[in-house]
Amino acid sequence: MHPMLNIAVRAARAAGNVISLNFEDHQNVSAEEKNKNDLVTNIDRECEKVIKEVLLKSYPKHCVKGEEFGTEGNPESDHVWIIDPIDGTTNFVKGIPHVAVSIGLRIKDVTTVAVVFDPIRNELFTASKGDGAQLNGRRIRTAQAKTLDGTIIATSFPHRNRNYLVSYKQMLSNVFNKCADIRRAGTASLDLAYVAAGRLDGYFELCLKPWDFCAGELICREAGAIVTDFCGGENIYNSGNIVCGNPRIVQALLKEIMPVAEKQNIK
Repeated sequence: MHPMLNIAVRAARAAGNVISLNFEDHQNVSAEEKNKNDLVTNIDRECEKVIKEVLLKSYPKHCVKGEEFGTEGNPESDHVWIIDPIDGTTNFVKGIPHVAVSIGLRIKDVTTVAVVFDPIRNELFTASKGDGAQLNGRRIRTAQAKTLDGTIIATSFPHRNRNYLVSYKQMLSNVFNKCADIRRAGTASLDLAYVAAGRLDGYFELCLKPWDFCAGELICREAGAIVTDFCGGENIYNSGNIVCGNPRIVQALLKEIMPVAEKQNIK
């Protein structure tokens, strides 16, 4: 295992323990709305502190960017950890067992190490650049569907950016008319990990933040999937818009999504 991946796994499991301890018994959980339709809990903040402590103890000269507390460590470092302490906070608050810890390392703007850990199912998705993707140590590969016919596609409503809802609904309608069914589970990192593992055939979403997809996109790439923006390019870190699946599925999804995106100037 890549030494930095080993540390990332240690950090993810430490945060996962905090999530597990508080998932069934919510008496110590307090939630607030940090933005419209965007929850944060004291457990999110506790998990982020735990992750940063583990990472910076091993790599004090690195930079760590978290969803809740922002940047710590050396902001000039070429090594930038991007973390989401609880991806799926609303699921966590509601007791829906679909949450994850997401940790990705970018070195000179290239994602190199990735961990997505589901502490409820004890499923650890990992990848390091050039070494493939694993689920609990077992190699995983994306599904090999050739068309959208019969596929299961994951997505999520733009609940924080509802000005895109009309465009999104048209994209959703276009895709739904071509695939077998749609899933909307509320945890972007696990949606991506499930594409990598072949559980889902493809995925698209608007308006994500880097901590939502940094780890998941590398796991997908290392499992044989491709990840693009809505124009078929690689501008995902600026646009926040993602399409993912094997090459044929991405091509098929873009055929349904791109005309709407171009009409509405969505990159």
